[in-house]
Formats: sequence, structure tokens, C-alpha cells
Amino acid sequence: MDSRVSREIGHDEYDPWGTLALIALYFVALTLMWLFTYFVEFVGNDLTVFGTGVSVVLL
Repeated sequence: MDSRVSREIGHDEYDPWGTLALIALYFVALTLMWLFTYFVEFVGNDLTVFGTGVSVVLL
């Protein structure tokens, strides 16, 4: 006899909270990196491509 106990989990019993938590954590990390990049690179500087295009259209 095999001493290992195994149980098959059906589709209805599967509850992927760990996967959902990892996806949420990844999304939060990406959002924080985007915010850091935005505040380091763009805050306090003039707009480059979009600002130039708007000034040309307004003239």
C-alpha cells in the first residue's frame, strides 16, 4: 500500500486565492513603479511632445 495520501480536487472545489493575491501584488508593484517614474522624470519639467503639439495647434 502507498502511505502517501492524495486527494483529487474538482473544478468546483478549486479556490485560487493565492494566484489572485499574486496578480494583485504584481499590479500594485507596477503601479508604484509607474508613480515613482512619473514623479522622478516628469514632475517639474515642461511637457515635451504633447506640450509642443498643443502650442502649435493653439497658435
